[in-house]
Amino acid sequence: MYALVEFKGKQYKAEKGALLKVDKVDAEPGASLNIDTVLLVSGEGGSVNVGTPYVGGVTVSATVQSHGKDPKIIVFKYKPKKDYRRKQGHRQQYSIIEIGDIAGL
Repeated sequence: MYALVEFKGKQYKAEKGALLKVDKVDAEPGASLNIDTVLLVSGEGGSVNVGTPYVGGVTVSATVQSHGKDPKIIVFKYKPKKDYRRKQGHRQQYSIIEIGDIAGL
């Protein structure tokens, strides 16, 4: 059994016990989240329920496990022959969440 959820503008496949790496969530580790923007649910018997756009009455519960930062990437802009160079680094912040239960099937 799994569900496709939309969380912070991105789509993820959520299965019970799975760990998802999502954009940073403003919650302490150990806090629980409820995701109600479920796009698709696959049941135990192979039945699939597709929402328009969301499946009503289905929620996915998750727990924040930890926070972190991705490795640094370098953004380098330049224009040839114009003496224009800009170098900038970026580290994206993320959160690891664990999917608990898919309720409302």
